[in-house]
Amino acid sequence: MNLLFSNDRRGEYPQSWYAATATPLDPFPPLGGATKADVCIIGAGFTGLSAALHLAEMGADVVLLDAHRVGFGASGRNGGQLGSGQRQDQITLEKMVGKEAARRLWDLGEDAKALVRQLVQTHQIDCYLKDGIAWAGSRRSEVDELHGYAEHLQKRYGYTKIKPLDSEAFHALCPSPDYKGGTLDMGAAHLHPLRLTLGLAKAAQTAGVRIHERSHVHDIKHGQKVTVRTDAGHVEADHVILAANGYLGSLERRVASRVMPINNYVVATEPLGDAAKKVLTQDVAVADSRFVVNYFRLSHDKRLIFGGGETYGYRFPKGISALVRKPMTTIFPHLRDVKIDYAWGGTLAITIKRMPFLTRVRPNILSASGYSGHGVGNAIQAGKLLAEATRGPSEGFAAFNDIPHTPFPGGGMFRTPILSLAMSWYAMRDRLGV
Repeated sequence: MNLLFSNDRRGEYPQSWYAATATPLDPFPPLGGATKADVCIIGAGFTGLSAALHLAEMGADVVLLDAHRVGFGASGRNGGQLGSGQRQDQITLEKMVGKEAARRLWDLGEDAKALVRQLVQTHQIDCYLKDGIAWAGSRRSEVDELHGYAEHLQKRYGYTKIKPLDSEAFHALCPSPDYKGGTLDMGAAHLHPLRLTLGLAKAAQTAGVRIHERSHVHDIKHGQKVTVRTDAGHVEADHVILAANGYLGSLERRVASRVMPINNYVVATEPLGDAAKKVLTQDVAVADSRFVVNYFRLSHDKRLIFGGGETYGYRFPKGISALVRKPMTTIFPHLRDVKIDYAWGGTLAITIKRMPFLTRVRPNILSASGYSGHGVGNAIQAGKLLAEATRGPSEGFAAFNDIPHTPFPGGGMFRTPILSLAMSWYAMRDRLGV
């Protein structure tokens, strides 16, 4: 079973609030016949579009292929949170890779946020970019950890845009009875991810990138020149970039063994009007400390966009609304009867280390994936780093490439059932409050 075609109509965006509030670009033609390029990129999400745009600006001839539409995958479906740092916190990274490398990864995280803001400004992308992400703790111990981490960022990294919030201050921001306090990071941001993706695609097209939608890659022939084959044509290129993330499938087994697709779900309620103040009193996003993270924000039309719940098989569940309503009403019991207007699923990808996997698979094939829920900044930055690495040394690419990544137990065949058992256990601990 191929995740590309397991849950969605071919060549169509999901019926999400994002798709309903974005103006799609005119369809790009499928690849037909033979063509040549300096670089062929597989996957037109954040990573692929960023790589294509940056390469074109460097003067490269680029062909970008996607099996569906630009922004079809996680890039156009996610929670829209542009977080600080990396998916793993700096304390964990200091233990994982050492203090010097952890500092470099923090700086790269700050660069990633700046890159997104710069692209939005340069290309005038209307994606409702707003400052602020709050991190919430449901238990006193979680709040203490969040406060300690804010202090760590302030003292070791000189990061002053984050501040601790006690219970009273947090409830003034987010009046949920579940949360006991947290932090507010005004250096982070939130946005409309599909609008951002479409804006990047338009910028890439303007820069000269040849984009082909409905062009499913099913074979890569390696060599001094790489041949990428679709159903109706092929591209011969000097370099290939793999930017398919959770939809990579079996195109590259070394990557597949270290990057596992999982499914996450989001709903958008009916407009809340004045009642939106019972959810958030400021236009910020929120994420909490659960193993299976709940994340939410208000849309520009005052809907609650709430993400929660994961599954580890290929198929999305039939009742996405019911699945997400459970954590949503844990956080906001007063919304138990609110109408849900949109509910959708998406496939992202994780690694064991919960850090991106950037690698040079072969001398002329590079890959980036496994953003583990931190992809808005990571993926767009990864695209730029991949572009640099096709042209010569890239310090940023090397920094991520140096992170040790081990394969999932069971390899590509058995990783899903094994990890599903483990993650289900941690999710159960969340529900039990352990």
